[in-house]
Amino acid sequence: MRNWAGNLTFTPDTLLRPTTVDALRELVTAHPRIHALGTAHSFSPVAEGVDALVTVADLPRVVEVNHERATATVSAGIRWGELAPILHAGGLALPNMGSLPHISVAGSAATGTHGSGDANQCLAAAVSGIELVTATGELRRFARGDADFAGLVVSLGAVGIVTSMTLDLVPTFEVRQWVYDDVSWPDAIGQLDAIFASGYSVSLFTGWTEAGIDQVWVKERVEAVAGRAWSGGTRADGARHPVPLMSADHCTEQGGVPGPWFERLPHFRLDFTPSSGAELQTEYLIPREHAVAAIEAMREIADQIKPVLQISELRSVAADDLWLSPCYGRDSLALHFTWIADTAAVLPVVRAVEQQLAPFHPRPHWGKVFALDGPVVAAGYERLADFRRVADALDPHAKFSNPFTDRYLRADPALPR
Repeated sequence: MRNWAGNLTFTPDTLLRPTTVDALRELVTAHPRIHALGTAHSFSPVAEGVDALVTVADLPRVVEVNHERATATVSAGIRWGELAPILHAGGLALPNMGSLPHISVAGSAATGTHGSGDANQCLAAAVSGIELVTATGELRRFARGDADFAGLVVSLGAVGIVTSMTLDLVPTFEVRQWVYDDVSWPDAIGQLDAIFASGYSVSLFTGWTEAGIDQVWVKERVEAVAGRAWSGGTRADGARHPVPLMSADHCTEQGGVPGPWFERLPHFRLDFTPSSGAELQTEYLIPREHAVAAIEAMREIADQIKPVLQISELRSVAADDLWLSPCYGRDSLALHFTWIADTAAVLPVVRAVEQQLAPFHPRPHWGKVFALDGPVVAAGYERLADFRRVADALDPHAKFSNPFTDRYLRADPALPR
């Protein structure tokens, strides 16, 4: 089987699809090495299995909303786009969503996947409780406030098979979305903080041409005061797709039309596949204070980037306290690259991007393509030793590990920088 993009082939002996938690527990105890598979939207081999892969998509669907506490306990395999309308109907909302509503709750949390917004943390930051099957087949529950909870949510599947998660919610809200075309580099760089602050969630799309930012997507809550605090560009005269020349039919509604949060915060609609998957993706998160310098560093190698690029996206993400989150302890700028589907052509450019970003201590998105050595990645996570301690306690024989987690979570950090 292949992942969504088709750049990875999974070769476990078997793909397991338990329909009950008890069956899952039996499978965990029966296999020496087993790893969870989400919706297979990752571009890295983070979910590669050694002996067996297991999906929790067929476990009983659970959505238990606690209105008094403003929480929802949900099955791990449910997709964000399936969950969101249920919460909205009950007057509640998730704080944020990623670009794609097609990905599963547990899978996106495990990799630190995020949306955008100066005040918005990664999706996993909303998790206040977790239930998982450990290496012995035991079903255990953990909650925020428990010792080491911050090491269990963004875990790359290395501590157990998650069966359900409890999410913190907020009152439901409406969002309107505007797109602005053709913002010059001087306007974008000189007003970067103002642009990111102009909406609840903001994305800048660029092809790294001399012209500047192709599109700025501003998603604002309807109760927000209208009007821009930055200048430049022109409001789009119709719907836009982030990738030039692609149809906007698959995108969420724009033009300032108010709608529920879950129909505006993602870039793409749940009822459409956002693309054919004929692409590769890379993303790095750097401290927000280096944003302008990092953008200028990318412009220096634009001639290398452009031939293999479909589009690049810049987003802001708030700091969190999750040990393996790429935004752990620092407000971040996310530099995302959607490449053409040609690994041989893309990897040299990925290495060039990493070299340019090295002074800014980039942390790669765990689910995207990157080329950084294991010790270099490990050195970027100051709580990695704590995570190893927790993982060793829950999984002493590395049942849930795979080559990817061995390479990055068990690598010796590079020399102090």
